[in-house]
Amino acid sequence: MNIAFAMTSQQGERANNQDRVGHLLTEHNACFVVCDGVAGLPGGEQAARIACDTLVDTLASQPFGMPESRQAIEKSDRAIREAQQINLKLQRMSTTLAALFIDRAQQLAWWAHAGDSRIYHFRRGYVKQVTHDHSLAQRMKDAGYENTGINSNLLYNALGAETMREVSYSEVITLEDGDAFLVCSDGFWLHLATAEMEQALRMVNSCEEWLTLMQQAIDKTRKNDNLSAVAVWVGSPQETTLLQSLADSARLLPPRD
Repeated sequence: MNIAFAMTSQQGERANNQDRVGHLLTEHNACFVVCDGVAGLPGGEQAARIACDTLVDTLASQPFGMPESRQAIEKSDRAIREAQQINLKLQRMSTTLAALFIDRAQQLAWWAHAGDSRIYHFRRGYVKQVTHDHSLAQRMKDAGYENTGINSNLLYNALGAETMREVSYSEVITLEDGDAFLVCSDGFWLHLATAEMEQALRMVNSCEEWLTLMQQAIDKTRKNDNLSAVAVWVGSPQETTLLQSLADSARLLPPRD
């Protein structure tokens, strides 16, 4: 199974970059991670680094499945909490997590997240699944309240948080040739509509080009946050996306006399 990926992590207009991006690609597995240190508390950058690096390093030692990925995330959370005890100035540091896992041999994928960093799954050019933010803004939206003015950065779940809740896990899915994934921090997805992501996917020939095109759309807005993303392609998304687009166009054509 061919896997291609591209990564970006930018400071934006912030004083420093509290995002951390990591990846692991072996003969048996792949893992792609984005962590975003929670703002407003000291140590967000360190928490993101600890979580990301611990997760990747733990999984690098042997082939893994869903149980091992869960254990690695739990280890990442413990590593942050141990660092909090060593340096009391950082005792409230925490980070979001978005992690995509792939079993290359069995052609399976699953993902996990905490906070408002997201994983998008695209199939045949369209978004099929997207993670559900652990944020107060998302809860209000789910309750039917729109445009409440609530700060979108108010989270109720993050690694290292005082009231840590269980990380959310997807079901294990069977991969198809042409599947694409976007793993990103809120600084990235906040500036892009889902339709823009899909449109960009239809216009490119590589995951590097896809990430660049989305980045260019973000650049047209004011970048006041760190923004990080990993674009992952399985097989040949450009071919399956093109075929789907042609099929959609054919259905829209008027019938011949």
